[in-house]
Amino acid sequence: MSFHQTPPGLGNQYEDDRVLRSYLARTLPPEMLREIEPSLTEMGRLTGCDLYQMQLADRLNEPVLTQWDAWGNRIDHIELTPLWRVAERIAAEHGVVATAYERRHGKFSRVHQCALAYLFTPSTDIYSCPLAMTDGAARTLLGSGNQALIERAVPHLTTRNPEEFWTSGQWMTEVTGGSDVGLSETMARQDSGGVWRLYGRKWFTSATTAQMALTLARPEGNAQGGQGLALFYVELRDENNRLRNIQINRLKDKLGTRKVPTAELTLDGTPAILVKGVTDGIRNITPMLNITRLWNGISAVSLMRRGVALALNYARKRVAFGVSIAEKPLHMDTLAGMQAETEAAFHLAFYMAEMTGRNETGEINEEETLLLRLLTPVMKLITGKQAVAVASEALEAFGGAGYVEDTGLPVLLRDSQVLPIWEGTTNVLSLDVLRALGSDNQAFQILKAEVSRCVKDVHDSGLARAARITQQALEHAESWLTEAKEEGRAAVEAGARRFAMTLGRIVESALLLKHAQWSLAEEQDGRAAAAARRFANSGIDLLTECKMDEAHILLGL
Repeated sequence: MSFHQTPPGLGNQYEDDRVLRSYLARTLPPEMLREIEPSLTEMGRLTGCDLYQMQLADRLNEPVLTQWDAWGNRIDHIELTPLWRVAERIAAEHGVVATAYERRHGKFSRVHQCALAYLFTPSTDIYSCPLAMTDGAARTLLGSGNQALIERAVPHLTTRNPEEFWTSGQWMTEVTGGSDVGLSETMARQDSGGVWRLYGRKWFTSATTAQMALTLARPEGNAQGGQGLALFYVELRDENNRLRNIQINRLKDKLGTRKVPTAELTLDGTPAILVKGVTDGIRNITPMLNITRLWNGISAVSLMRRGVALALNYARKRVAFGVSIAEKPLHMDTLAGMQAETEAAFHLAFYMAEMTGRNETGEINEEETLLLRLLTPVMKLITGKQAVAVASEALEAFGGAGYVEDTGLPVLLRDSQVLPIWEGTTNVLSLDVLRALGSDNQAFQILKAEVSRCVKDVHDSGLARAARITQQALEHAESWLTEAKEEGRAAVEAGARRFAMTLGRIVESALLLKHAQWSLAEEQDGRAAAAARRFANSGIDLLTECKMDEAHILLGL
């Protein structure tokens, strides 16, 4: 009989996730955990069974744009895939956005929501993208003080009723560039009736099937640059479901996130409403960016977890040279490294969920506000890079099968690659980190104190070396920052990427150590401690010496 390889499989993704369950046991009050656990168990069942099987069956489907009907009318209709239509309903019914706004669990509502999103994301082909923007739009509108828009849109954005649920777009990127948003060419003019109308071209708009969007445009007569932009609210379709002076030029042919209907749009008199003032649009849209960056980190650890789960399941089934490859020391070592990276990234992403929740309930002080501002870009940039690395290793763990499309595995790597790009590339985020530090480095001192608190509580002898490595990396980061500032702005900027990634790995290590100590004491479980040791030994300090003159020589500049 010919050989048939059993493919990898998944069980209940909540029940099988030691890291998530252990984290929630440490973080949430016991009665609260008992209350929310059924929702997580059900989401884990859906994503490990029904949605995962639908995802595999839906592999070849992509959104389709029909620009003209049979009679020559411009309709610009986008048909979503079966998986995405189901994902929208499940997301609404299970409160993947709503949970954060219902506030049933106060400051922990964000943790509950992010746990749902973490379980939901990897089986829905990045339906987390429109959900992230929807969440961000709700947060931005609530903070805007625009009561008319709050009453109009927020109930739709945060409902559990699929028939009333809206998603939101976020339109910022233009041909002039993604990072330098101040170059935006979209203009806003008031018509004779006082209605603002937008004119311009948006080069990259994700989730173009949304009911609404928040977008930047420059009111006519405003100064150039970012300060001259304003934030506008747009509803895409009228009461007859026709686009409101919007043309969909084409869908983007992307490397990954191919289920996401990302489009180029032309706005030709699109009616819009000012959200908050006629200037400072970038500042006013920042709450949306902070929420979508949180979702980026949660999505990163979610995809990392999926890659590890499939690779480990397969390793137990795949026999080579007489035994399962899970028993081979080298393969075991590779999987353990992936698991350690995933656990470290997980604790940073969910730490940010905790801080975001506390910020939204007003339980955060001034120092913690500075720390939140610093760690948001740090978390996004480091988890995005880790997700790509772990996804690549996951595919390699399957050998040739990992490179074959109909296994459903290559999408893990393609979709992970968007994470270091969307909402700011690693370099752009590194510059955000420098800005968040401020001229006095106060935010760094706050971070230093938080890391020291985490490490100070570690007293198990088996974790001592990992704690020491983490402290040494922190000390080196501080001395590097001081020395680089003495050399000048160019030296600081040139090393900003290595500095920001080092900060990310330091905080990840500290949080993992903190959890490992708790798990040893409360669960008598040494697996988190093993992850902490391996992560610390894998390289936390990335601040190797790299001179600017060497870069000039190397690149011939």
